[in-house]
Amino acid sequence: MQKLTECIDDLKQRIVAWGKWIRRYTDRSTRFNQNRLFQNDQKRLYKSLERPIVRGTGPAPNQADTVVFWRGLWSEPVNHSEGPWKEVEVSQCAGITPMDPFIITPDDVAEAVRRAPN
Repeated sequence: MQKLTECIDDLKQRIVAWGKWIRRYTDRSTRFNQNRLFQNDQKRLYKSLERPIVRGTGPAPNQADTVVFWRGLWSEPVNHSEGPWKEVEVSQCAGITPMDPFIITPDDVAEAVRRAPN
């Protein structure tokens, strides 16, 4: 009985050691990939840090159900309440002169891109 308990304890310790090794390996792999991504494509790295990749856990929605859902939302007319605040805003903005149109040429874009750091 004593030998069985020792064997079970030994196996539990091995499992814990393997778990720690796997955790260290995944942490190191993540660091390595993030460092490589930082050197090659910083924009993609920061986007991946802002929003982690979420994998779908359930089945994909049925296309027919999705179409019915969105048609129900978009095809029904909605009566929005027009409050007195809108009239106040329109009267306050009536005296503002519109800005002159500003035309952006391809040369302007090329100049801005040339001066950009990345």
